[in-house]
Amino acid sequence: QLQLVESGGGLVQAGGSLTLSCTASERTFSRYAIGWFRRAPGKDREFVAAISWSPAVTDYADSVKGRFTISGDSAGNTVYLQMNSLKPEDTAVYYCVADSSYIWDPSTIDYWGQGTQVTVSS
Repeated sequence: QLQLVESGGGLVQAGGSLTLSCTASERTFSRYAIGWFRRAPGKDREFVAAISWSPAVTDYADSVKGRFTISGDSAGNTVYLQMNSLKPEDTAVYYCVADSSYIWDPSTIDYWGQGTQVTVSS
């Protein structure tokens, strides 16, 4: 069973930056695309960004395009989410996920991390 562990969340002022990391329990990234979802208080889970391998292809939600960057290395076991120009509406619990379907719907996700809180103050 693949385990995903997030780190790097915290409290930041609007306009600031944070980098989230997702570390896998084993080097199986090449079998999955790795992505990030988030859940804000009172809202449904929302796709944020994803990366697939060979070749490396990235995808972003419209709400984060130009501000967030996902990166990683399928030969390693860590994926990063660089978040710049953060807004209060980015406040949420961020989850690292592994998806073999490439559909990026919560119902098709194979594995979820435990989540890390990101809070952006105005």
